[in-house]
Order: sequence, then structure tokens, then C-alpha cells
Amino acid sequence: MPPSRAPVSTRIPWSHRTGLTALDNAPGSSRAPRGPLPLRTVLLGAIGTVLMLVGSVGAAATLVHDPILASTPLAALRYGHGEYLATAAVYLGFGLLVWAWVRLGRGVLACRVGARGVLLAAVTWMAPLLIAPPLFTRDVYSYLAQGLLALNGIDPYSVGPAALTGPIPENVHPFWQTTPAPYGPLFIGLSQGVVLVAGDSVIIGVVLMRVLLLGGLAMLIFALPGLVRHLGGNLPVALWLTVAGPMTVVHLVGGPHNDLLMIGLLALGTLLTLQGRHASGIALVTLAMAIKATAGLLLPFLVWVWANRLSGSPRHRFAKAVAPALLVHCAVFGSCTALAGFGLGWLHGLSAPSLITTYTSLPTGLGQLLHGATEVFLDVDAGVFIGVCRALGGLALVSLLVWQWWQARDGGTGAVRRATLLLFAGAVLSPTTFPWYLTWSLALAAALPWSRRALSVVVGASVGLVLAYYPDGEHGLYNWPFMAAVVGLSLLAAVSLTRFDPLRLSGVFGRSRSRGGVASRSGTAAHDLSTS
Repeated sequence: MPPSRAPVSTRIPWSHRTGLTALDNAPGSSRAPRGPLPLRTVLLGAIGTVLMLVGSVGAAATLVHDPILASTPLAALRYGHGEYLATAAVYLGFGLLVWAWVRLGRGVLACRVGARGVLLAAVTWMAPLLIAPPLFTRDVYSYLAQGLLALNGIDPYSVGPAALTGPIPENVHPFWQTTPAPYGPLFIGLSQGVVLVAGDSVIIGVVLMRVLLLGGLAMLIFALPGLVRHLGGNLPVALWLTVAGPMTVVHLVGGPHNDLLMIGLLALGTLLTLQGRHASGIALVTLAMAIKATAGLLLPFLVWVWANRLSGSPRHRFAKAVAPALLVHCAVFGSCTALAGFGLGWLHGLSAPSLITTYTSLPTGLGQLLHGATEVFLDVDAGVFIGVCRALGGLALVSLLVWQWWQARDGGTGAVRRATLLLFAGAVLSPTTFPWYLTWSLALAAALPWSRRALSVVVGASVGLVLAYYPDGEHGLYNWPFMAAVVGLSLLAAVSLTRFDPLRLSGVFGRSRSRGGVASRSGTAAHDLSTS
């Protein structure tokens, strides 16, 4: 009798299910996403955001005077033990959301969840937060106040919300009450329109602002398939990173933040440029710059893309591209500035975020570190160290811009890759780096090929960048025990993307079941790819 052979495993190793590219989505590909929609994972994340909605009533950036909840039993969630319970609900809900997002990512990497499943999850998770009070920020109240200033004929680039009284200005964070607007003229005009429709109702204004900014999300979703084809990435991975991730669901939508509109215009403008519609692409990226000036970092790289498709010598091609690009840029930005009616005052407001000093900015953090290391020996104000390091950071950014721009002179997708790097540098080398600034580069980088390790880093960073702020919008960056817990949870989330049960809790809680033959090694391994 011949010796028995061990059964040959047909299970594809986990390492072979990562590093996906656009070819994996091609019809008939053996690695194209397949399988049922991840309904249990979608439900898990939905429970999380519903909990965040409930908890936000007491723990988020609530109104100073709430006309709806003040006289209801829910008002108890804003004080004492009720506020503690509300805060716990927000954090528990966020934990469930991250759990669901990681499970969804496992399914994407295993080619079991496609773009449709990711979009279903993202839309379901965002829906409850559309009517929630602002979470982890109070910026939306500043948006409304700046629109109110413009509506009353007051230059928002000269004065802060404190110039007015009423329900909108009183909800602006005290730090920003006297700070002029740092946003472009297009966004001031849009905020003015929101306030015109909402009137003095802050609640309606917040909801309308979210709906307006969702236009950026729609543009991002529309642009990603084309960007993936050009840049060689994987569509489900790109959607999972940028649309379903907690940085978008919680910060950009739950906040909300106008960066969502900016990155949507960036992504769509980049796609149009890569498709040969150069003038339209330049126009859209200029509109993004009229939301936030940082978007302008992308424009010089798109000029190379345009020039590379023209005939003639390199110098002539550049001249033939830069002239119409400047014409389009000046026409679009000039129109936005003229319609806003406040001239170039927005240039003065660009320095407003630098009033915040946190170590999330590399130059600012380095300055704080150097001051802390030398204050025992030198009696020098921390502002000196921070100022010098910020100046060096600005010099480094300009140098990187020039170098990367020159290296991108062959145009094509290489120019877009270098622009993505520069957008990232623009965020981390800025005098102040808020967590949502990291979405600027991610909007384009998501369309590139990703390794398993790099995706894990993004998962950990996303969790940490959300939890760095408290639900009411104040940051916890200098609460060291709190930040230690944040780092630990971020590392756990990062490892969990590619390793099922990194804490080995299933072995602890499943020990009694294994005695009855219910649990097994193969059963545990099967969970490694479970997402439904």
C-alpha cells in the first residue's frame, strides 16, 4: 500500500496577496476582487459611527447655547458623569470603526473585497456623522464665522470672528476669535453662501457645510479609477485608504474640514492633466489653491506634464506650456479673488496657523526639542529655537520644491509622483501641521502601488492622527500618558492589518472551546482572511 500523502494546500500565502496593482482589477484576472459584500464588517463600522454620533451630543464640539438639546434629557450628557459616558461612547465607537476598517483592509489585500464593497462601507460609516456635532475640531464654526463676516461686508482677511456677535461667532474657538481667515477667496465665497442659506442656525450651517464639502469627496471618488490606471495602483486599496479611512470619515467628514474639497479638486485636476486636458486640469488645481494655498505646490509639476506632450526642443516645449498655464491660472484665480471682493488680503492670513506650536510639525518639534535639551544650560526663550527651525524648514521645503521640480522635467506620471512627495513635505515642514494636512498627499499617493508594510504604517498613523485630538477639538499632544496609550493603540492597529489577533486573545478565550474540539489551528487561520 503506497504511503499516504499530505494534502496539498491551495491557500494562497498572505504575502502573495499584497502589493496589488491596477492589473489585478482587470477582467478575468485571477487576483481580481471576488466574494460577497463584507456586510458584517460594514455593520461593525456603522455601529461604531452611530456610537460616535450618540456620544458627540455630549463630548464633541457642542454649541455654547444649544436651542434643541438644552431642554431635553440628552443635555445631561454634557455635564459630569454624563459627559464621561458620552466621551467613552465616542472612543468606543472609534475603536469599532478602526476595527472594521482594518478588517475591510484585510479583505481588500486578500482580493476578496472590491471597490463596490469599500464604497458601501465608506458611505454607511459616514452617514451617521453627517448630522453629528463637529468631532475632534471646532474649525467648522470658524468657516461659518468667516462667511458671516463676508456676508456683512467685513473683510475676513483683516479681522477675526470677534468683530461680530451672535450664535455663530460665540462658538468659534477662543484662540481663533481674533485671527483673520487663512483660506482662499473661493472658500470664503462658499462659506458666505452657506451662511446665507442657513441664517443664524449653527446646526443647519454645520450640516450644509458638510454637504458642500462632500462635493470634494465625490470628485475624489470619480478621479481615483483614472489615477490608478495612470499611476499603477489598485482601486480597492486606493478607495480603502482615502475614502473609507478614519482620516476621511472622522476628520474630513465628521469634522468637517475644507481640505476635503481641496483634495477632490487636486485629484480631479491631476487626472484631467494626465488625460491630456491640460487647461482644465490647471483650472481645477487653481480652484483647489483658491480653497487652500498649499494646493499650488502641484501646479509647477503639471506644467511639465503639459510640456512633455508638445513638440520642439525642451526649452520651447516648456515655454509653450508655461504661457497658457499661467494664463489659465491667473484668469481662474483672478476671477475667484474678484468675486470674493476682498483683494489679496488672504496672503496675510496664510501665517495664521503658525500661531499654533505643536511637535506634529517637524521644524516646530525640532525647535521644542532643542530648547528642552538646552534650557538647563541656556536661558533662551523657546520662540528663538522654534523660529530658527521653522525658517530652516521653509528653506528645506523651497529647496526640495526646486530639486523635485527640476527632476520632474520629463513630465508624465513621474512628475505626479514627485508632486505627491512635495505635498507630503509641505504638510510636515509647515510651521504647524494639523493631522488632516496629511490627506493632501494621500489623495494622490493612494493611486500608487503600495507594499504591505507601507499600508500598515498608514493604518497606524491614521489612528494616531485622529486620537491626537480630543472629541471636543482640543489637542492632547502634551498629555503624555494619553499619548502613550495612543501610540500603543496605533501600533496595535498597524500590526493587525497583516496579522490576525496580534495579542493572541483568541488563544486565551478559545481555550475552553478547543477542549471540546471546536477550535483548531485551521479554524484560527481561516479567520486571517475573514471580512464578512
